[in-house]
Amino acid sequence: MDDRSIGSTEETLDPESWEELRQLGHRMVDDMFSYFEDLRKRPVWQPMPEDVRARFQEPIPLTPQGAEEAYTDFTKLILPYVTGNAHPRFWGWVCGNGTGLSMLAEMLAAAINSSVDGFDDAGTYVEAQVIAWCKTMLGYRPEASGILLSGCSMANFVGLAVARNNLRDADVKQRGLAGTSPLIVYGSTEAHSSIQKAVQLLGLGTHALSRIPVDDAHRIDVRALASAIEHDRAAGRIPLAIIGTAGTVNTGAIDDLPALADLAARQRIWFHLDGAFGACAALSPALRPKLAGLERADSIAFDLHKWMYFPYEAGCVLVRSDAEHRAAFRYEAAYMAPSTRGLSAARSQPFTEYGPQLSRGFRALKIWMGIKEHGIDKFRRLIEQNVAQARYLAELVTASPELELLAPVSLNVVCLRYRFPGDDDQRNTLNRELLHRLQESGAAVPSHTVLNGRFALRVSITNHRSRREDFDFLVHEVEKLGRELVREPGRQPTGTR
Repeated sequence: MDDRSIGSTEETLDPESWEELRQLGHRMVDDMFSYFEDLRKRPVWQPMPEDVRARFQEPIPLTPQGAEEAYTDFTKLILPYVTGNAHPRFWGWVCGNGTGLSMLAEMLAAAINSSVDGFDDAGTYVEAQVIAWCKTMLGYRPEASGILLSGCSMANFVGLAVARNNLRDADVKQRGLAGTSPLIVYGSTEAHSSIQKAVQLLGLGTHALSRIPVDDAHRIDVRALASAIEHDRAAGRIPLAIIGTAGTVNTGAIDDLPALADLAARQRIWFHLDGAFGACAALSPALRPKLAGLERADSIAFDLHKWMYFPYEAGCVLVRSDAEHRAAFRYEAAYMAPSTRGLSAARSQPFTEYGPQLSRGFRALKIWMGIKEHGIDKFRRLIEQNVAQARYLAELVTASPELELLAPVSLNVVCLRYRFPGDDDQRNTLNRELLHRLQESGAAVPSHTVLNGRFALRVSITNHRSRREDFDFLVHEVEKLGRELVREPGRQPTGTR
């Protein structure tokens, strides 16, 4: 390249015509509002045709296609084939649905394009206020620290990293794990897979996660936990953390949090709470007693993109001790040192010292604006509404001679199956096929799990758009698909019991 020619060839990514981009932007906003308005007319999900899949194998564009064509490709190749969790009849896994203003807030955050590292700017103050609101929502100590993250997987990792890096009598942060006795983390057999990932990423190894059995309500067996801790201590291992779960992913069960807090205190072990979606039930005075003991956790992980309905990504971790939280991630770098004046002055909220990220998106804006738009009482009512809907669905299932519940409904998760004839293996096969057909029809999207060897259709209700009629429809569709499968040639069981 000839540097002398730069003056005549310098380029930018700004549009040649702001007016044309403005018009396209208005169309995008109108199209997305129409998309929200017409959700009930659309399939919840539909498989992507092979010719569309092939388009994603095209080579990288070397020349401009233009904003108009890029948006056209979005409407044809992407929008019709998304997961569908905005739909009123999406109850798969644990996914929130997003809102109109949150969509716009994401646009505003992208336009500002701030990296919320802790500078003396509005993004820092917005996130700090959202963290303060989260502590209020959960009834957690006001002096606690916190940070927004991508989701509960990262929040669980951060909570356990604080526990590890502040381990008594071991400078793990500086010296690593060499020379340290094996560290053990305790969680139930129902604990989320992200706990295992966190244990692996922290260098403890898979075998450092002690899986404790659960009772008939799918809650951790506290006696078995206490016994495991004593056994590990006697063997020279170091109990690092107890994981309590508020809303297990399989059934929505909530562990006995006061008992876990008492045990952790007696044993001087870090108490971490995975409250991915269940912690948000603390907003409700009627549901908060189920979460008694939450306020005693040393760290809490939860997601606002689940039962607070915000768009991805919006995870959060709160840590009882600000000093321990910051000590776990504090570092020194001349380019990030605070100044007495200017943009890096004060750095009273250095978010880069509370987690692994340096570059951090403005996740807080959509939450800040959404709570301002609706008020926290509206979110409380929606959470209570979802719990009531889960109970309603459970009643429908119990009343149907063709369906059965496979687990108690303690919160907002309903596990059911069709009563096919045959043994459990045959029923599992047929219920799996039923779920596939239900999803592929676009009628509804529950997900699945296996409980005591039995395949279950799992309905997780964190949807602010669902109405009771949607659950009537779900039961009708499951019964209809079940009858069709029973009548199909070759589907009859080889034996019954």
